[in-house]
Amino acid sequence: VIRLVTYIRVPRSVQRKISRRALFARDGWRCVYCGSNGGRLTLDHVVPRSRGGDSVWENVVTSCAPCNLRKGNRSLEEAGFVLRHPPRPPTPVLFIRLAAPHIPQGWQPYLGGMATATSAPAA
Repeated sequence: VIRLVTYIRVPRSVQRKISRRALFARDGWRCVYCGSNGGRLTLDHVVPRSRGGDSVWENVVTSCAPCNLRKGNRSLEEAGFVLRHPPRPPTPVLFIRLAAPHIPQGWQPYLGGMATATSAPAA
């Protein structure tokens, strides 16, 4: 962390590509349909790709294998599923947490409380 005396604008409009690790971290390493964190996690398109859904942060979520199989190639309504939270692009702090999972205590004041972004569960 670098503390600046004057403000320097940093562009925040960088679009990050979806990665499994970042997606799972964004969703708290839990299935967005049933909330389980055990078993094999997969990624699922809320609007299936075969129905025009894109591979963008707002359409891809973490799903456990059983929920992903149950949903299949159907919409949420057709499958009777409800998202536990709406998918959205992750905050830039998530990528800091993924790159440096152990953020020093002295950095906390400069990260504005955002340093508590979700990280991988303990094994």
